[in-house]
Amino acid sequence: MGCLHVANLHVALARGKFRDCVLDVPLQALSMLRSMSVPLSQAQDQVCFKPEWRSEVLSSSTIPCQGHLGCVCNEFLGDQLRRKKSDIRGFYIQRLPLVSISEPLYRELKVRVRRTQGQIVYKRLKERTDQYDTRGLVRREESKEKIGGADDVFVGDVRDVESIIPAIQGIDSLIILTSAAPKMKPGFDLGKGGRPEFYFEDGLYPEQVDWIGQKNQIDAAKAAGVKHIVLVGSMGGTNPNHPLNSLGNGNILDWKRKAEQYLADSGVPYTIIRAGGLQDKEGGIRELLVGKDDELLNTETKTVTRDDVAEVSIQALQFEEAKFKAFDLASKPERVGTPTKDFKALFSQITTQF
Repeated sequence: MGCLHVANLHVALARGKFRDCVLDVPLQALSMLRSMSVPLSQAQDQVCFKPEWRSEVLSSSTIPCQGHLGCVCNEFLGDQLRRKKSDIRGFYIQRLPLVSISEPLYRELKVRVRRTQGQIVYKRLKERTDQYDTRGLVRREESKEKIGGADDVFVGDVRDVESIIPAIQGIDSLIILTSAAPKMKPGFDLGKGGRPEFYFEDGLYPEQVDWIGQKNQIDAAKAAGVKHIVLVGSMGGTNPNHPLNSLGNGNILDWKRKAEQYLADSGVPYTIIRAGGLQDKEGGIRELLVGKDDELLNTETKTVTRDDVAEVSIQALQFEEAKFKAFDLASKPERVGTPTKDFKALFSQITTQF
């Protein structure tokens, strides 16, 4: 499957026209389709497609899109948008820093298997055996098998604090990326217009996952004497009317914000990272930006790669300068600015505690 950067490219999305075509667009566009129409070249993402569809993609039409509050990969199979779930719920590291990681807010609608945030962090930590002993936490046995089924991968449910205690006992640091994931209601027809509707499965609403699930992890970590908790959330939480709150009537950013405040008040040293729109692109090659109070959402630089979020999460475990800090995270476009390598300096410029 080839890739084409969309600078100076517009894409027509007619009903059934781009079968097997993959398009990266902001998550907000899914909830606000047809609310406006702008050239896709403004999206700064990639259109990925099979070579035989190249001539179809090179079109002069436009796709409705708005903002960069989260990137997903849309699968256009005729007039259906299907969603393939991933179930990684957490990762922990024992000795030195440990990490608990769950899937971030922005999952993907996808044609092909893409890496989740948890998989990225877990892989990176496993590659650094001189620094970390890593544990994983997944919700289901089949998810454990998908990542190798190692003995250091535990099965538990963050909504049930007793089930996650074995994974947390003996760890030193914890990274949390837990998030509820909305599903798209069946029957949405891109060709007919309108807006897709979303819902959360019973028991998996943001209140249960992003609030209770994160609170359970914080409580268990505090009881176990964990020395540092890194919590990865999302920008947008200062706006109660943010479109993401309307998805499935879940108020997801409100519940995330409540969990962040709970962590800040817990007494455990913490780092709260509020990521911008997540991109599945190569990390380590962009200049990272930190901000506060969603100020970056009012700029052109409000996205960040999953790889960079993972690296910042891990680097936060290394530096005292990252503790008792809360910040927004985004990046400049590739080849603009200087790629961030000095993470101590990055954390040192942050002054906000919440």
